[in-house]
Amino acid sequence: MLETILVALDCSEMSNNILEALKTLQITATTEIILAHVLPSPDTGVDLDATLPHQSPELLYYQAETHLKELQKQLSESIIEIVNGDPADEIIRLANIYEAELVVIGTRGLKGVDRIISDSVSSQVVSDAPCSVLVVKP
Repeated sequence: MLETILVALDCSEMSNNILEALKTLQITATTEIILAHVLPSPDTGVDLDATLPHQSPELLYYQAETHLKELQKQLSESIIEIVNGDPADEIIRLANIYEAELVVIGTRGLKGVDRIISDSVSSQVVSDAPCSVLVVKP
C-alpha cells in the first residue's frame, strides 16, 4: 500500500485527468496525499503565456489555491502545497521532503524535438525523482 503520494497539478484541464488516475490507485484511509502546485518565479526562466494579461503573484497564488481546494473536495484527506520555483525541481524537492512513494504528474504529450525544446517537466521528474512516477497522458 502507498503511504505518501505527491500529486503535481496546475490549473489546466489536465488536473481532472490526473485526479481520475489517482482514484484508480489503492489508496487507504492512512494514505497521505499532497496536492502540489508550483508557481513560476521570475528567475526560473519559465515563460508566461504572452496571450494572457500579466497577473500579480498574489492573484496567481489565489487561483492555484482555489483550484486545489476544489480538487481537494473530491478526496478524503489531502494536504495542499503551493510553492515558487522551477516546476521539476520543486516537485522533486517536495517528493524528498514528504518522502513520497509515488509522484503523479501530467504530461502535455509532446514528442521528439518539441519535447526537447520545451524542457519537459514530466521527463525531468521521471529522471530525477527519488521514487516511482506515474505520468498521466491527456
